[in-house]
Amino acid sequence: MLEVKTLDKPDERRDFPRGHLEAVHLEGLDFAVATFEPGWRWSESVAPVAGTDSCQIHHNGYVAQGRMRIRMDDGAESEVGPGDVFVCPPGHDAWVVGDEQCVMYDFAGPMAQKYAKAD
Repeated sequence: MLEVKTLDKPDERRDFPRGHLEAVHLEGLDFAVATFEPGWRWSESVAPVAGTDSCQIHHNGYVAQGRMRIRMDDGAESEVGPGDVFVCPPGHDAWVVGDEQCVMYDFAGPMAQKYAKAD
């Protein structure tokens, strides 16, 4: 079965402090576009909704705009920026670097299904 959706009309939008997520849900693929404004930090903006000390979502991502720093619970850190493709397992904090919004595409599914969503 061929299935096509447009990001111009997402299935859902979730707003959180200093950002939002738009998701489309297809058979076999949940896809998210997240926009994070300068000053956004997971531990401040999403942790209160998630109820965990660090992000427990797996990400398969692509950065379209801006920069983000990611710190794993074990202390490992990396920064991602435009054109970067990354895999980030659960157990991390992240924050926008600089004064440009960060726009990411996430193909992992759990982001589109659960991220910043109260249970």
